[in-house]
Amino acid sequence: MYPHKATEAQHREQRIRSFQPRRGRMTKAQAGALDRGWERFGHAIDGTPMDLPAMFDGRPVTLEIGFGMGDTTAAMAAADPSSGILAADVHTPGHGNLLQFLERDGSENVRLAAGDAVILLRDMLPDASLAGLRVYFPDPWPKPKHHKRRLIQESFLELVLPRLAPGALVHCATDWEPYAEQMLAVLEASPELENLHPEGDGSPWLEPAEHPAGSVPGYAPRPEWRPVTKFERAGLAKGHVVHDLLFRRR
Repeated sequence: MYPHKATEAQHREQRIRSFQPRRGRMTKAQAGALDRGWERFGHAIDGTPMDLPAMFDGRPVTLEIGFGMGDTTAAMAAADPSSGILAADVHTPGHGNLLQFLERDGSENVRLAAGDAVILLRDMLPDASLAGLRVYFPDPWPKPKHHKRRLIQESFLELVLPRLAPGALVHCATDWEPYAEQMLAVLEASPELENLHPEGDGSPWLEPAEHPAGSVPGYAPRPEWRPVTKFERAGLAKGHVVHDLLFRRR
């Protein structure tokens, strides 16, 4: 049964979160997909340890945090059926929407997780169990007083690193340049991660006075296998510069 209410574990914990729970209004199609598919594909983030090899039939598993309406997740799953995606989010209509895509494509390599990704990482995933981590266009929390809510920071990385197998790929993307700077600083500060594009991607930077070369080292070109997302298109329409970051677990 879909966890329409926050789990008991989430109720008990008092801490700063990087998200605001959103139920939203579901369409009939999304609600129907939840009814049909949640028992098979969905899991509540309730602190119960997961057996990823059993869940994914031995596929290597990438954790995706914050998949929105699921179009990018579904496209990547369909393009690479030999890999598994554990897709975590708090948005109920997004879960229903992603399940619709999985039905349409016949994809069997995605499992959905509803709830707080911190609990998922901390309590439910074994060490060295992930082949990758994806965080695409997370909430930038642009106001300085809200920066503590940003997901990508040192405390989060300390939680993630033990769950990554050697060679695991960490892929982040954002269209908010101050957040891109923070992401790059946090990831490069870890001796357990290797930047796959230290030379940079050659894209323009909005502060040329500080970066006369016109670009900043450390960012990656957008990989062809990452589709352009809805949030990315919205950011580009506003004149934002999109940055991808690709790091590998040593």
